[in-house]
Formats: sequence, C-alpha cells, structure tokens
Amino acid sequence: MLSATCFFLILTAYYIIRPVRDQLSGAVGSISLPLFYGATFVATLLLTPLIGWLVARFPRRQLMLWSFSFFIVCQLAFVPAFMFQDRIGARVLGTVFFVWGSVFNLFVVSLFWSLMADVWTSQQARRLFPLIALGGMAGAIAGPLITSLMVNLVGVAPLLLVSALLLGLSMQLLLAVSAEAEQAAATTAAAIGGSLLAGVKYVFTQPFLRYMALLMLLSDGVGTVAYALVADYAKAHYVSDAARTEMYAHLDLAINALGVLMQVSVTRWVLKRLGMAWGIVIPALVNCALLVLVAILGSHAEIWGVGISLVLVLQVVVRGTQYGMLKPASDALYTRSARETRYKGKNFVETAVWRFGDLVVTSGINLLRDAAVALSGLAAISAGFSMIAVWVGFRAGRSVGAEAADDGEAGQRDGTGSV
Repeated sequence: MLSATCFFLILTAYYIIRPVRDQLSGAVGSISLPLFYGATFVATLLLTPLIGWLVARFPRRQLMLWSFSFFIVCQLAFVPAFMFQDRIGARVLGTVFFVWGSVFNLFVVSLFWSLMADVWTSQQARRLFPLIALGGMAGAIAGPLITSLMVNLVGVAPLLLVSALLLGLSMQLLLAVSAEAEQAAATTAAAIGGSLLAGVKYVFTQPFLRYMALLMLLSDGVGTVAYALVADYAKAHYVSDAARTEMYAHLDLAINALGVLMQVSVTRWVLKRLGMAWGIVIPALVNCALLVLVAILGSHAEIWGVGISLVLVLQVVVRGTQYGMLKPASDALYTRSARETRYKGKNFVETAVWRFGDLVVTSGINLLRDAAVALSGLAAISAGFSMIAVWVGFRAGRSVGAEAADDGEAGQRDGTGSV
C-alpha cells in the first residue's frame, strides 16, 4: 500500500506538469523535437556519472532524499518563468523545461522502480508489481484531470506548485517504504559502491542489459514517432497555451485509462501465467498491428460514419500498452539482477539510452520528410522495428542475466537463505 500510494503521488505530480511540457512542443511542432531531445540527451549523459557517484557513495535513504528535493526546488524555480512564457518564447523555454521535465520523469520514476526491485523478490514482483503500477496509473489519471480542471482557472504556472507539493508527499512515503524494508530485514539500504560508470559498462558487457537497452531503443522509438505526429497535430489545431495544455491533458487521460484497464484485466494474468517475456512481447505485437493499419489507411479513418484521427489513436495505444503492460514486465525483470545493475544499469538504460533513441528517431523523421517519405512509409518502417522488438523481448526475458537470479540475495529478502 505504501509503494502503490507513493507511485500514485509521483505520477500525479508528473502528469500535472507533462501537459505543461508538451504544450511547448505543440507550440513549435515536431521540427524542433531533435533540439529538445538532443539537449535532454546531453543532460542525461552529464548526469549519469553524478547518479553513479551518488549511488556508489551514499545510502539509499540519502539518495532518495536529495534527488527528490532537487526536483522540488527546480519546480518552484520554474513558476516565474511560465508567468512570462510569451515574453521568453516557447522555443527557448521549451528547450529548458523539456530537458528538465524529461530528466525529472526519467530519474524519479527510475529511482522508484530501482527501490521496488531492491525491496521485492522476483516471485513477489510478478504478483505485486502490476498492483503497484496500478497505483501509479491511478495517479496518471488524476494528474491530467487536475490539469484540465485547473489550467483554465489559474493558468499554467500555478500547476507547478501543486506538482511540487505532491512530489514532496511522495518523497516522505518513499522514505517510509525504505525504512519498512530495512526494519523487516528485506533489503539493505547501504551504499552500493563500485564504479561511477558501472551502468555504462554493464550495458556493453551484460547480455541482459544489452537486450534491455536495445528493447528501449525499439519500443520507445515507436512512441517517439507517435509523439512527433501528435506535436504537429497540436500545432495545426490549437493556438493558445491553455488549449494545447488541455488537449494534452485529455490525451494523457485516455492513455492512462487504457493502462489502468490493462492492469486490472490482463497484465497481472500475463505476468503470472505466461511470464515476464510475454509482457514485453504482447505490446510490441499490438503496436505492429496498429502501425500496419496506419500505413494502409493513413492519418484519418471513418468508422461508422465518425471521423477518427489515427495519429491520436496510435499515441493512446502505444503509450497505454507501454504503461499498462510493458513497463511492469520490464521492471520485474530487474529483480533478478544484482543491486548495482538495478540502480546504475537500469538508470542508464532508462535515461541516456532512452533519450539517445529519441534524438535518433526525431532526427530520422525530419530526414525522411526531407526525402519525401509519407506517413504510410514512416508507419511501415516503424512496424518493422516493432517486429524486431518482439524478438528482442523474448531474448531479454530468457537471457542469462535475467534468468540468473541472485538466489542468495533473493533468499535474504525472503528470509529463507543467506548471502
């Protein structure tokens, strides 16, 4: 309950500011996304050694406290900037806030799931991670609702204050989760030690992390394509900052409602009965089928006399299945790895590798457009990458790194063995 409530508050805080971030990309269109993602990638590369140093040198409690406090202070500092968004300009403010918002999401959520992988065993993760993720999905619904209800009343800037308050509450619960685990002797809170760049090294030396990094590039690439198409859609159809923020909030609401529906219906059954590999493979198959549909029908379709934007549907399905099944499955795989891999390796994959993929994909989209490649061609290429992700998902779920669970450590967390 503590874990699920904490994740609820984290994602509520994030999904309050996500539409604020996305309306900036909607203001400039997808042509500026390589700039946004490129700056984010450089920032994550610079922060990777810092995170490695913190993980290596400081106990878990201090790591969580300092990381969350940093992002709370930053949120408060952005409030006056958004009060003068028109004067600063969407491109300048968008670059800075997009970098910060992306780093916020990547590091805060990654640290949360690293702690979860530290606290729970592999068997417990299959049963509990979908339930913990469900708490997060409830927050992912609450955040857009709060944004859509408040943005027209108070404006964009005050939303950051609400998000900062919720993030502070989540930090207190996260510290309580860590203390509870220590008291139950379920895990250790000591500093992990090791090299500052161990996470980078493990991606190239551990088969499991190599597959997870490749899977991140492939699966997120499809999501980035959908995000770029929606940015162009928002630029073409919405003029004001508040209108774009509200549109993105409604889109997030639909995405997260789909994620919740999956959590309460199929995800837990898939992870328990079929295994974590299938939790990775099924979203890739769904994405592939939808991309083939977009390649055939184009950006719009008429169903029962009602016009539907397949671009928006693509975004909803890709991200909904990612949060509803792919993320709990991939996070559960890390319970079978060593602590240093859970924090440093996982963090590097979910920060630097992720944003490198975003930069490559958005730059590739602009190059393909310059080469006169239409939407159907872009969708067909993305469908091919989704099929590759199916194979990589099976390999990741069955790789030596994932299967070679640290039985001693698992036994220690269960109280059934010793290291």
